[in-house]
Amino acid sequence: MTTTLYGIANCDTIKKAKKWLNDNDIDFVFHDFRKDGIAEAWLADTAATVGWETLLNKRGTTYRQLDEADKASLDEPKALGLMLAYPAMIKRPVLEHNGNVYVGFKADNYAAIFTHD
Repeated sequence: MTTTLYGIANCDTIKKAKKWLNDNDIDFVFHDFRKDGIAEAWLADTAATVGWETLLNKRGTTYRQLDEADKASLDEPKALGLMLAYPAMIKRPVLEHNGNVYVGFKADNYAAIFTHD
């Protein structure tokens, strides 16, 4: 059983997710997008699983600073390219557990994920 948490170390939501996992004695590996990079194949596979719209963080500063023309004509190839170039545009955290992928953090959701093990 492998669990990997993907994100950016200084993100508040990542800190909450890491704390929850540690407090619940869940072994996990943390993959920092900024330090460890992002594989294009991982991004494409994750987007295929959860949908690129789910993976794209539209609430973040990086997305909001995009040119309006870029936002208006956003499609999957363009969004994936932007997420590769600007990892902060990936909604965090991304959790991989037992072959499943989850995006975002809510304590109740994590409790349900790890209760089924």
